Amino acid sequence: MKFAYSGYDKQGAASKGSIEASSLNEARDALRAKGVFATKVVEDAMSGSGGSGGSGGSHASAHNVSHTTAHNASHGASGHSDATPTNRGRGRPSSGGNAKRVSGFLKQLSLLVSSGTPVVEALGAVERQTQDLAFKAIVTQMRQRIEEGASLSEALRGHPEHFDGVALSLVAAGESGASLDKMLLRLATILERAAQVRGAIIGAMVYPTVLTTVCMVVLVVMITVVLPRFEGMFGAMNTRLPASTEVLLMISKFLRAYWWAVGGGLIASVTGLVFYLKTPGGRWRKDLVLIHMPQLGRLNRSFVTARLSRILGLLVESHVPMLTALDLTRRATGNAIYSELLARVQLSVERGEQISSHLGEGGLVSAAVCEAVRTGENTGRLGDVLTNIAEFMDRENEIVIRSLTSILEPVILLVMGVLVGAVAISMFLPLFDLAASTGGG
Repeated sequence: MKFAYSGYDKQGAASKGSIEASSLNEARDALRAKGVFATKVVEDAMSGSGGSGGSGGSHASAHNVSHTTAHNASHGASGHSDATPTNRGRGRPSSGGNAKRVSGFLKQLSLLVSSGTPVVEALGAVERQTQDLAFKAIVTQMRQRIEEGASLSEALRGHPEHFDGVALSLVAAGESGASLDKMLLRLATILERAAQVRGAIIGAMVYPTVLTTVCMVVLVVMITVVLPRFEGMFGAMNTRLPASTEVLLMISKFLRAYWWAVGGGLIASVTGLVFYLKTPGGRWRKDLVLIHMPQLGRLNRSFVTARLSRILGLLVESHVPMLTALDLTRRATGNAIYSELLARVQLSVERGEQISSHLGEGGLVSAAVCEAVRTGENTGRLGDVLTNIAEFMDRENEIVIRSLTSILEPVILLVMGVLVGAVAISMFLPLFDLAASTGGG
């Protein structure tokens, strides 16, 4: 029996023809032995003469056969159906769009594509190496989309929780400019850098947060558990208690009597705040507060400026049209205030003005950055300038974070030590007074 096939050879070149075999599985095995990655294998009689693989009456059947063939080929004739992981991926998509995981996926794909491996075969290799079942199902879906004739950017578009507009534009630019591996590596660098910055911020805040939480727990235990044990002793003393001790006793009685109201109020407040911050108005006010906080506001502005500089610079270097690049950067800044600024910049560019003419409005972007952008526009090296700005600001921000952390930790220790010490002194002060009066008598 003769089977017609089409696909790619080991060098990535198109390959098609016919092969003699007793069954479809034997034909696939023979093609793999010859080093051919088949995207379509059909019986010669079904596909017409010469293996054109496309008569109208057998199109659906040929498609199903090629779909299964490509999947089995990429899995080394494992013979397992991909229906289960695909359905699992659709029903329970990978949560959060983990930047490190996506960055690793893009790096692997870039390395394989740079070595001349066809995209669909590279995706199959990455799929076999992926341990996360949820993300593996996503890679499977992307591979299947490409086998059906879609481009990589179109395959990525089906997973917006992992790949945003910036990623799609960069991949599309790479596909049209024959430098897909470089674009994938650049995109992986952006995600990796964002993950590093986020990790640096979280890491810097872990110890102060833990320290503050422990101190607050100690205060609550002292007021609600330890202080009541002294209350009977204070009542038997028949002396006027110090004002600080009376205040602590009032707080202790209130917390013990209305703990359910205090706890419920805290939970309701936190829940309401979380829901409010998810609304457009809440996000806008949160971003406004963050960028105008004393000292910390300048650091936050620097982080957002570095992020938009990196994204815009990479898009410009990738020859994405300026208006499209500004729009994608505006959507990816993650700050509503800067998004409004970039919208005004976009309008000015539509009128034929330079980016730098409105970038410094409101003091959101420093004068030094605006001047560097103006120089980049005048010299035609805007992409390089923006990328260099982002690298410089990221380094500066990491230094500032380490400095703030080293200052913040002793300050928290000092404040919490004073609070705990004040509570302890207020608890023992009546005993000191009693001991002093007894000694004096």
